[in-house]
Amino acid sequence: MPRSERFLLALVFFAMTACATTQQANTVNRSGFLEDYSMLQKGVGDSEALLRYVNPVADWKHYSKIMIDPIQLWLGEGSSLRDIPQEDRIRLTSLLSGKLQNALLADYRIVRKAGPRVMRLSVALTEAEASNTVLDTLSSVLPTGYVISGTKSLTTGTGTFVGSASIEAKISDAELGTLLAAAVDRRGGAKSLSGVTSEWNDVEESFEYWANTLRYRLCQWRGEHSCVPPTP
Repeated sequence: MPRSERFLLALVFFAMTACATTQQANTVNRSGFLEDYSMLQKGVGDSEALLRYVNPVADWKHYSKIMIDPIQLWLGEGSSLRDIPQEDRIRLTSLLSGKLQNALLADYRIVRKAGPRVMRLSVALTEAEASNTVLDTLSSVLPTGYVISGTKSLTTGTGTFVGSASIEAKISDAELGTLLAAAVDRRGGAKSLSGVTSEWNDVEESFEYWANTLRYRLCQWRGEHSCVPPTP
């Protein structure tokens, strides 16, 4: 077998066996959903949101229930959400809501009304962009595609032709309204062959990661030692 074919096959094998399906972007736009961004600080590493705040005096062990507000679509200036069909917007918000509920149900009782020992989670989907499935697949296996995608990844944090999404979220005391935590983050596809035939796979995988990360962080803030970190 010619050396060029062996190299191409090696790249294909590497792409198919890569673990990470999404990765954090380098920057994120502020949509206005959180209103006040002055308390946010830059996160450290991929497992922390790009911008984040955690109330230093919050008693996370106090909360045994959580109220999850309906996911909002926050179409700020230039938001990619303006360009996608209404049915896709509805499906994505429903999917994100389901991911969050499934992740948090293991540790909290989900309620519909504010009250004692209840946290309130409010989330806005501010960006969502589908991948170009054909070009994403080709750029995931062809050598030139990896070079181009790698260059873009260094600049933006995401590869070429991949899907991406941004969210803003806050957790507050449902009864008192005290802000407990807030975050702004953006993720995109990591040039894995997993799911490249579905244009919304990168966005859906980002939802899964965010939901699992939230459960992980809450577990840590409660001071537990069996917290399972999310898989990108």
